[in-house]
Amino acid sequence: MDTPANITPEQLAELDARFVWHPFTPMKQWIAEGDGPGRVIADAEGFELIDTRGRRFIDGFSSLWCNLHGHRVEQIDRAVTEQLGRVAHTTLLGHASGPSIELARRLVQITPPGLEKVFYSDSGSAAVEIALKMAFQYFRNISQPSRRKFIALRSGYHGDTIGSVSLGGIAAFHGIFGPLLFETTFVDSPNPYHHPSGAQGGARVLAQIEEILSRSAAEYCAVIVEPLIQGAGGMLTHPPGFLRSVRKLTTDHGLLLIADEVATGFCRTGGLFACDAEAVTPDLMCLGKGLTGGYLPLAATLATQEIFDAFLARPHEAGTKTFYHGHTFTGNALGCAAANASIELLRQSHLPALLDEKVELIRAAVAPLCDHPNVGDIRQCGMMAGIELVADRDGPKFFDAADRVGAAVCRAALTRDIIIRPLGDVITLMPAPAMDTATLGRLLAGVTATIDEYFKAS
Repeated sequence: MDTPANITPEQLAELDARFVWHPFTPMKQWIAEGDGPGRVIADAEGFELIDTRGRRFIDGFSSLWCNLHGHRVEQIDRAVTEQLGRVAHTTLLGHASGPSIELARRLVQITPPGLEKVFYSDSGSAAVEIALKMAFQYFRNISQPSRRKFIALRSGYHGDTIGSVSLGGIAAFHGIFGPLLFETTFVDSPNPYHHPSGAQGGARVLAQIEEILSRSAAEYCAVIVEPLIQGAGGMLTHPPGFLRSVRKLTTDHGLLLIADEVATGFCRTGGLFACDAEAVTPDLMCLGKGLTGGYLPLAATLATQEIFDAFLARPHEAGTKTFYHGHTFTGNALGCAAANASIELLRQSHLPALLDEKVELIRAAVAPLCDHPNVGDIRQCGMMAGIELVADRDGPKFFDAADRVGAAVCRAALTRDIIIRPLGDVITLMPAPAMDTATLGRLLAGVTATIDEYFKAS
């Protein structure tokens, strides 16, 4: 086989189609589409991705919602390179490492007060899996074994491992795996757009949770939420105060609150963490994606001291109380070095304080689409936004999923040197929080123009 340096862009795309199975991708269509602009990414610089032919595209979805500061960031590059000069990985099973200790200290300092312990993993799904296992075992350890069920929101997404899928509420992604999943009690999403109760959606959902817990609170160990906005469900925003009210319900009924901040954490919702907006401290918080600035796979589950203490036992009791969970690359040194550098860069750049201007820039740029006949709803929470495309806004009448309108609009955006990814027929905007306003303006103008021109031509 030729060396990579001798492979043409066409050959590389052909090899991809021959050997690689892509995630969340209808592979028959992917293979049939063949090579094209932005198909294979070879390089990146700043907030742009560069394909094998040297064409540049604005990274409009933060390389799947994880990039914070841009690509090839000097401070993070240097931190990873320096750590590589020491050691790339050592286990945390029976040993410790400087980068993982420093990162745990930093995370406890910047997350909501009361979260005191950090358990590492390598993906957001794993972070959620750990949280649900901790919640389940916590009640076993404190002699309340009847608490074994979970409450979750419909249209929620928490990952793709079996436990996290059990807590997810998106049938299109995970319906086929139903026979493998454990029972979860689902309540409605509080977003008003998809429910006839409109603005009272939050109150209705809180009433649903209250009713469940009033009947059988002793059966439940935790409620899990994506705070403020459900990402993969279609950028479904929650009404103000909803998160704080869920926190009160869980406290009143003796349950744990799990906050899945894998997508919402690290400046995505207008502050450092979504929970900060309502001064909520969950019992367990899941982090991933932006934890390393988008550089390396690393995730973390943070817990309160009370939960941690319930797992403490003398050696001969370890079989009943010790948390037997872990991964080979738990607390990987390179990932922790990248995360430490990213968090330090957040501090030095004062990025959280600079978000308001960018949030308003997004809001103003998409506002003209509110009257577009094929835009049913626009939902925004901080730097996260979704533009829902519909066949007719009066109703609304949704497109047939087989038409893949959202995917077609994103393909059309490539002609304007923009890479974005849809959630069904919801066009998502998830720029890196550190993206400069000039680039952000070009991204927003290009997306809105693409939507307008697509429907004029169709």
